[in-house]
Amino acid sequence: MNYIPNTDADRAAMLATIGARSVAELFRDVPEERRFPALDLPPALSEMEALRELQALSEENDHLGQLSCFLGAGAYNHFVPSVVDFLLHRSEFFTAYTPYQPEISQGTLQAHFEYQSMICALTGMEAANVSHYDAATATAEAVIMALQISRGKRSRVVLSPTLHPHYRQVVRTYTQGMGIQVVGDDVPASASLDALAAAVDKETACVIVQNPDFLGRLYTPAEMQALADKVHADGALFVVAVDPISLGLFTPPGRYGADIALGEGQPMGNPLNFGGPYLGFFAMKMGDVRKSAGRIVGQTVDAEGKRGFVLTLSTREQHIRREKASSNICTNQALMALAAAIYMAAMGKHGLRTAAELSYHKAHFAADLIGKLPGYQVVSQGPFFKEFVVRCPQPVARINQFLLDEYGIIGGYDLGSDYPSLRDHMLLCVTEMNSRAEIEALAEALEELPNLDRPTEEAADD
Repeated sequence: MNYIPNTDADRAAMLATIGARSVAELFRDVPEERRFPALDLPPALSEMEALRELQALSEENDHLGQLSCFLGAGAYNHFVPSVVDFLLHRSEFFTAYTPYQPEISQGTLQAHFEYQSMICALTGMEAANVSHYDAATATAEAVIMALQISRGKRSRVVLSPTLHPHYRQVVRTYTQGMGIQVVGDDVPASASLDALAAAVDKETACVIVQNPDFLGRLYTPAEMQALADKVHADGALFVVAVDPISLGLFTPPGRYGADIALGEGQPMGNPLNFGGPYLGFFAMKMGDVRKSAGRIVGQTVDAEGKRGFVLTLSTREQHIRREKASSNICTNQALMALAAAIYMAAMGKHGLRTAAELSYHKAHFAADLIGKLPGYQVVSQGPFFKEFVVRCPQPVARINQFLLDEYGIIGGYDLGSDYPSLRDHMLLCVTEMNSRAEIEALAEALEELPNLDRPTEEAADD
């Protein structure tokens, strides 16, 4: 029950002010027969009974506490230290909103500043904002930023065909009607970076690649640097989407020529949550920071010379410059970014490296097992991190249903839904959360499947 502190005198005064004689008169526009409809509700429950019923309802859902998961494709099941939720749910952070008033928001602002600092250290970049909605919007904002930097003189954007399909879709949604030419993602998915470099010209504002890419392929620093050099030679920006966990083990994008580094921050302290909310981290070179979107927190000193934190460079935001702003995005995922900051601080460079190493070695162990199974072929080209592609003897949808129904395993991503040439190809993901027993159970289940009758072509299409 809510307690409302208004007295009868208070209510009478408020009604008199607006010229109403009673509270009922406030609802006179609602037809009388609709004001108090009869509700067919079950009998009231005590708190104990309600909790018992809710618990029973929740147990009807499958969840990752019960199932083994080998599904990635942009959202990943990584370990979340208990300290993340403990600090995240403190009222000082959990109920905080926009820190426009620095004199009362120092804690939130400092948390954002520390997040930015750690993202810079992780990516090897010079500056970072306090996140976008997710990696897809961060990718689209990178395109808008590149167009701003070129001052409208360039209208061509090159996207890698193995950039996450959702990121590519959001870029096209963002830029529709802007006269922008988006190319590159029609190149075969198996093509090398050289084929992407060939699509770059003097009209190109930016080139966006993913490393590891959507198919799990990991490019070497030398390969990425060569592409960066070609992109820069034509005066364009080099944008890299990256898995943050991989940066615990591999070279950060700032070390091989990236102008903008971005990615999905969900793996850092944020559970899967049925698809959101997530956060898109976004880092850049200091010289381009005024063209970026999103909030940036700066460190300064107050009138007494003490360290303080403020939102800075805000004039580029929509809420001040309106149609002259560099972007129409004027909010962020501050709570998710805070979770990522707590995660990075708790894990440290050694913990992050351990998570990356475990994911790497377990994924390769799984690939070795599955590659030996009759009817299956691991077709990932070159090195990979935690995801790899498997050609399957049955339609992926059928395999996944079998895995879930018979073994309680969430299988991999059906690549045929985005790449017609990869029909019957599955993208499998293995993280530090997958035990040896789970990986062996997956291999055992896959080995059983080819013995089942393959459906007819019509049934497979259905």
